[in-house]
Amino acid sequence: MIRKARLTDVKKIQRLVNFYAKKDEMLPLSLNDLYDKIRDFYVYERNGKIAGCGALHISWEKLGEIRSLAVQKSRQRKGIGRKLVKMCLAEAKELGLEKVFVLTYKPEYFRQFGFKDIDKYQLPHKIWTDCVKCVHFPDCAEDALIKAL
Repeated sequence: MIRKARLTDVKKIQRLVNFYAKKDEMLPLSLNDLYDKIRDFYVYERNGKIAGCGALHISWEKLGEIRSLAVQKSRQRKGIGRKLVKMCLAEAKELGLEKVFVLTYKPEYFRQFGFKDIDKYQLPHKIWTDCVKCVHFPDCAEDALIKAL
């Protein structure tokens, strides 16, 4: 079942995301980041365990970002990531966003949802506030993709 994340999920989300961050497959999240942005997150819960997570973050007027999409290795290829992306996109439409973007090391995954490649420098400068904290800044290897809603 997919639901909005709760404060009790923060450490589980961090473990899941940082598992992939250690493999350099996504960016790490601190507990501070998660507590600060917990309202952005959805989790996929099964039998009381968090098997996936993803967040919709409002970046700018009519622009959102899907972030921190992660699914437990043993639960991959079961549609969990797809459900989380669709939930984020549905919320984006409900909020009145016109576009949603992703910064990702796995662009092919998001292309299946209709995301199109763009130059990350076309995105508003506001998105770089998180980037300056990244160990890869300014040599970001993530691809930027965007989807019109």
